[in-house]
Amino acid sequence: MVRAGSSKTTKARRKRMRKLTKGFRLSRHNLFRQSHTTLIRARAFAFRDRRVKKREFRKLWIIRINAACRMRGLRYSEFIAGLQRALVMLDRKSLSEIAIHDPATFDKLVELAKKNLPPALAAQHAAKAK
Repeated sequence: MVRAGSSKTTKARRKRMRKLTKGFRLSRHNLFRQSHTTLIRARAFAFRDRRVKKREFRKLWIIRINAACRMRGLRYSEFIAGLQRALVMLDRKSLSEIAIHDPATFDKLVELAKKNLPPALAAQHAAKAK
């Protein structure tokens, strides 16, 4: 009995694979076995890094806010504590944007945070000011 050929299906599958690995270097985009292995690995990295990206951006926003706060004589943790006590519900991304693009508004936020600091921290800042 003659074996059933599947060249049409196989070629279509491989063509799909080559389309997905477009842009990969050397034989990783045109040799089927290598491209398949590389694609599995690439998708694993993509899955992981979609989550890492969120962490990296949050770290960046915190660094920017901290720098802007320290220029105004306040630490990041004190700033956030003051805003929380003042019931200001701005996230780190928007605070970072305000710090960069609207310094006057950020100054007001820092003053609001200083007014609403916990008593122990407020006493420390008052002692530094003298």
